[in-house]
Amino acid sequence: MFPGLSIVFLILSGVEFLIGILGNVFIGLVLCSECVKNQKTSLFDFILTGLAISRISQLLVFFVESLIMGLDPQVFAILKLAKPITLLWRISNHLTTWLVTCLSIFYLLKIAHFSHSLFFWLKCRMNRVILVILAFSLVFLILDILLLETFNDLFWNLINEGNWTLVESKTHYIKSESLLSFSYFIPIFLSLLSLLFLFRSLVKHTRNLQLNFVGSRDFSTKVHKRAMIMVTSFLLLIMVNFLFIQLANWMFHRFLDNKFTKFILLALYVFPSGHSFMLILGNSQLRQKALKVLKHLKNSLKRQNPLALQ
Repeated sequence: MFPGLSIVFLILSGVEFLIGILGNVFIGLVLCSECVKNQKTSLFDFILTGLAISRISQLLVFFVESLIMGLDPQVFAILKLAKPITLLWRISNHLTTWLVTCLSIFYLLKIAHFSHSLFFWLKCRMNRVILVILAFSLVFLILDILLLETFNDLFWNLINEGNWTLVESKTHYIKSESLLSFSYFIPIFLSLLSLLFLFRSLVKHTRNLQLNFVGSRDFSTKVHKRAMIMVTSFLLLIMVNFLFIQLANWMFHRFLDNKFTKFILLALYVFPSGHSFMLILGNSQLRQKALKVLKHLKNSLKRQNPLALQ
């Protein structure tokens, strides 16, 4: 890759990294300060805080990979460095995806209305349901890590024994990575299911309002629509992120020093960076805090340079 393109790649990576860190650190600080002030935390705040922490770690892994890709991509060929980076990548991606799914299920159980006894039972035990899903995701994570380590050790042993060439090992490694990545379809499916049930609940609620000659702009309708927008954005970002992860895994092992391989990594910043700002805009508490911070910064700039913002 040309030195000029490497510099552009590193600059863009740094900008995306800083944007993502600012958004997620802001969410974490606001929710932690509220928890300390109120001496308690809600399930929603717990999910958002965990999501902010996992995304910060995810961004750190991406940025380290960007530095390596921009400076010396051949470093990835060193097993002792490649293994922990791959492991941290999978852990941060796994936790982020499942926490986003928990957020989608939270919206469904909190907002939707169904008369079915099973849904009512789940709704009354919402906290337990979310915690069980998180525990289930941790079991999946442990299995994922064990399988990944087993595949890694198997491939390197076969290479060292001369049974496989490096090209054959890369081909089998990509296949194993793709196979393990199918575990992401479970949280994606649960998020999609949440969106469909939210839509069904909204349609049912709107129909009841029309039968009772009530306007469709009531509070419940607005909450339904807002939740559907948030869950839809989750789904779109998760699916785009999943596709780019698969593409990045394939290109890293096939065309490590290709300029397009490096710039694909930039697309992976969109999910942890962009979604944090969607959460800020979609949550009234975070949005108000963000407006206060921006207003404070604007007033500070005015005091330092009165002519700057006129």
